[in-house]
Amino acid sequence: MQHKEYDVVVVGCGIAGLAAGLRLAEEDTDVAILEKAPKEHRGGHTQFTESFRIPTADIDLDVEFNVPDYTASDFYSDIMKVTNYRADEDLAKTVTREAAETFEWLTHKGLEWEYQAPHSGYTAGRVWLHGADMVTELVDILESEGADIYYRAEAQDLVREDDGTVTGVEGFLEGSRVRFEGDAVVLAAGDYGSSKEKRTRYYGPGYGNMKVRGSRYNTGEAIEAAMDVGAKSDGEWGDAHMALIDAGSPDVEGGITRIDGYQYGLIVNHDGERFVDEGEDARAHTYAKFGRRIFEQPYHEAFIIVDSKVVDDVAHMGPSRSMTADSIEVLANRLGIEDVDRAVETVEAYNEACEDDAFERYEANSLDGNEATDVTPPKSNWALPLDDPPYTGYPVTGGMTFAFGGVGITPEAEVLDTTDTVIPGLFAAGNATGGLFYNNYPGGTGLTNAAVFGKIAGENAAEFVSK
Repeated sequence: MQHKEYDVVVVGCGIAGLAAGLRLAEEDTDVAILEKAPKEHRGGHTQFTESFRIPTADIDLDVEFNVPDYTASDFYSDIMKVTNYRADEDLAKTVTREAAETFEWLTHKGLEWEYQAPHSGYTAGRVWLHGADMVTELVDILESEGADIYYRAEAQDLVREDDGTVTGVEGFLEGSRVRFEGDAVVLAAGDYGSSKEKRTRYYGPGYGNMKVRGSRYNTGEAIEAAMDVGAKSDGEWGDAHMALIDAGSPDVEGGITRIDGYQYGLIVNHDGERFVDEGEDARAHTYAKFGRRIFEQPYHEAFIIVDSKVVDDVAHMGPSRSMTADSIEVLANRLGIEDVDRAVETVEAYNEACEDDAFERYEANSLDGNEATDVTPPKSNWALPLDDPPYTGYPVTGGMTFAFGGVGITPEAEVLDTTDTVIPGLFAAGNATGGLFYNNYPGGTGLTNAAVFGKIAGENAAEFVSK
């Protein structure tokens, strides 16, 4: 077996691992970053991301945002609300309190962001970027500061000594057995949602066939390795960020193929029936859970239908072509909806429930209060009648983004064992951890969570090895 020695070994080359590596490099720590994928596929799910949620009101940089002022308190409230107040309060406070400083730290490192929202529907503080470019930029910085990055380095086991301290990682480097020895380990290898077997195990029959939006390499072995040496499991293992995406998306690594703006129209299934409150909340607070509801419909598919009044507020980022028609009946036929008559009845019943002056009060970028209550399910916002042809339809399905289960950590990114005692020398960040997301997800928070706790993990790992 090969042996390689470092101060700290970081497992994972997404934003969590790269942030940890950057902070370790700042502390003059000798660091290795292990990337399971080959170089051309490095970066985990981070390479497919596009946005970073931040409290814009707390940013001390000379930049202009075109979204409303958004505070750390607003951010915390959103996390707690969308998770039905199940999120670990200490983890949520840490993410929201440290988000602004972490964003500024990355900006000073040289990352560039887009500050203008790309389309309608954003109601919370965001910046935008190209995930693959961010990975390249951070890797370049790390390598310039002396970090070693190993590709095709698959972590399979953690080394835990008799005194309980984690001192290394064993696995395979380009097919050969290797042990990376260190005084501490940072687990940042992402989630398990890209594994067909684990999707079936945790979500149920059929979920092995769900499309995977991100990296094919996030299959959870590093999380299992941590639990094998005593790490506590935490979070909602039976749920995940399952986004509403174009039904024609690739089976894996499709990236950003969302269709945003569904909240301004209706979503119907093959039976021609609605099954969600499309206007329940802002898109960023519903798209991650609506995907699962859609996947549970017949044929794992549903259809967004809008009319000409709002079609310009729909952002179609998928590969499939939209369908248009001058009547709901013709559109339903073109989309392949099985019960066309029921679809027509559904739209008619919804139209009757809408208020006459709804469009006069329509506001795409905020919860406008336009309700349709005399219909099942009701629609809480943006309830505009579909009465202005041509009508446009988009086939959609649910796509796996990342799983909500992982190892338990403290706000200091220390990994806990099953007695809630800190495991010395083991830190974790990002989607390899659980406890923050349940049932739903506020858009843009995953990248922020990973960056915040990656930075914290790196800082505390450096302090640990310096003792």
